[in-house]
Amino acid sequence: MKNIEVSKIIDPILASDGAGVKLKRSIGVEPNYFDPFLMLDEFGSDNKDDYIGGFPSHPHRGIETVTYMLQGEFEHEDSTGAKGRMSSGDVQWMKTGSGIIHSEMPAMSQGRLHGFQLWINMPAKLKMSKPNYIYIDADKISIHKDDDKQVKVIAGKFEIAEGSVKGHNVEPIYFDVELNKDKEFNFKIPSTHNTFIYLINGEIEIGKNKHDQVKDSTLILLTKGEDLSVRAKSNSKFLAISGKPINEEIARGGPFVMNTKSEILQAVQDYHNGTFVK
Repeated sequence: MKNIEVSKIIDPILASDGAGVKLKRSIGVEPNYFDPFLMLDEFGSDNKDDYIGGFPSHPHRGIETVTYMLQGEFEHEDSTGAKGRMSSGDVQWMKTGSGIIHSEMPAMSQGRLHGFQLWINMPAKLKMSKPNYIYIDADKISIHKDDDKQVKVIAGKFEIAEGSVKGHNVEPIYFDVELNKDKEFNFKIPSTHNTFIYLINGEIEIGKNKHDQVKDSTLILLTKGEDLSVRAKSNSKFLAISGKPINEEIARGGPFVMNTKSEILQAVQDYHNGTFVK
């Protein structure tokens, strides 16, 4: 079995999106694309001025957005007529397909807001499919817990804990792991997959080879392999995310990700002439 090792350690950049929401962006900048993952943002602040503007109405086509709320509340509304509220621990897995216009606004005027949004590419054959959602309430997330760790399983399977997202084309794995000091997290991953860890807090070591210090809010790209081993040098919390590459050309245009530039131009035209939502 081939050990999974650290390929690259990346500090996220400070950025803002929507109506001035402050965040830390890693995938989407460095690296620009980690097939099938297009973007990863960590948003979080105790200062309402950093998030109160939210993400007013905006379009998407050709991607999936996975929003995971660790703390706080967001209200969602979109062009399909769907409305909802995300609370601490909830997940919204949105397949935008042919096109959706939606808003995500904080349902709070003070306190701590903390969460993640991950963009996953869609293959050409699914980019113009009908938009749909998977909503996962916090109390419905399957959890494995033992003396060493806790693993919340959003997608994939760990021991007998299994995620709600099944039958997905990239065979995703999405774990929220809390690992106690000096303990190990071990997991087998398909050798086909691209895998990364996003360390939220604490300090960890990965694999058998020595690597630079990894501590707090850090993206760690991993080599392909099968055996993932993570050791906690302090009590640590991280996301372990993996997916099967799509291996298609991509073209980006802000909130649209297609396969060709002409498809991006068509998306822009559809949006401006009112034919974007099918």
